[in-house]
Amino acid sequence: MSSPIRTVPIAPKTLERLEAWLRYSKSLGIESFYLNRAFSAAPEIPQILETSGLSETPEISAVSPAPTPSGAPALPKAPGTSPNAAATSSPVSAPVFKDARRSAPPPPSATPLPIVAAPTFFDTKVEGDTLEAIRADIGDCTRCRLHLKRTKIVFGTGNPKAQLMFVGEGPGRDEDLSGEPFVGRAGKLLTQMIEAMGLRRPDVYIANVVKCRPPENRQPEKDETATCSPFLIRQIDAIAPKVIVCLGSTAAQFVLATPQSISRFRGEWFDYRSARVIATYHPAYLLRNPNAKGDVWKDLQKVMAVLGLDPKPKQQSAAAR
Repeated sequence: MSSPIRTVPIAPKTLERLEAWLRYSKSLGIESFYLNRAFSAAPEIPQILETSGLSETPEISAVSPAPTPSGAPALPKAPGTSPNAAATSSPVSAPVFKDARRSAPPPPSATPLPIVAAPTFFDTKVEGDTLEAIRADIGDCTRCRLHLKRTKIVFGTGNPKAQLMFVGEGPGRDEDLSGEPFVGRAGKLLTQMIEAMGLRRPDVYIANVVKCRPPENRQPEKDETATCSPFLIRQIDAIAPKVIVCLGSTAAQFVLATPQSISRFRGEWFDYRSARVIATYHPAYLLRNPNAKGDVWKDLQKVMAVLGLDPKPKQQSAAAR
């Protein structure tokens, strides 16, 4: 028997932000979201309305959503949303989210789409947010299907005030067992890349878009990324790195909010929140295609120039091999 639809009060501006975010998500090819019915009570809705300072609360029919990370606004604000857009007070039926695996993929576009900054999930940074607080908010997460087969949550590791942050796709088998990112063969290569830059792993911060291992190391699905990525954004805000290096297509496409292939923008600079962003190939890709190591080393040299790093010659030559 399906869960009954509850009627809950949602403020007009909150509804406006939800509608804008759904439109933006659809433009990226995200057609549906994962619904975890374990959170059907949705106890945080009254608290969200109370803390938002909005008094108008028209009644709408809505499917109860999954919980929001503590200390963060409930709904993201999509780029281009006008703050003066007229709010509607008439009842609106919220969409019923379904399993994204049954959704047809969006048709390919012949014209390359523009690259823009990733969506701002939070209007402002969470004041006083720390990596410890973010990890506590994740808890023993069951927000999406990835928790069903995981061994450990892989949160992130490194210097909490690092100038350089690496963002990957998600944990693999070795990471799932150890609870740390990039510890397998690809992780060893990443360590060599970091050392070639004249740094050590403890000097940088390493995290992934999703914190749980996708089954059989498959690519994270879009609803899984949408569910988990707000924690990554909070990590970025808490660390405030000077440079973010996106490793591979999943990380790059999320941060740069584009479905384009990484080959179209690899090695180019973009701005995201307070950081400079550059995308390069994932270390796992380099293990399969060692000829691409030279391209990655060129990208890392650009990062070193921004950070004012001067690598040792032996390390430099080793990274380019």
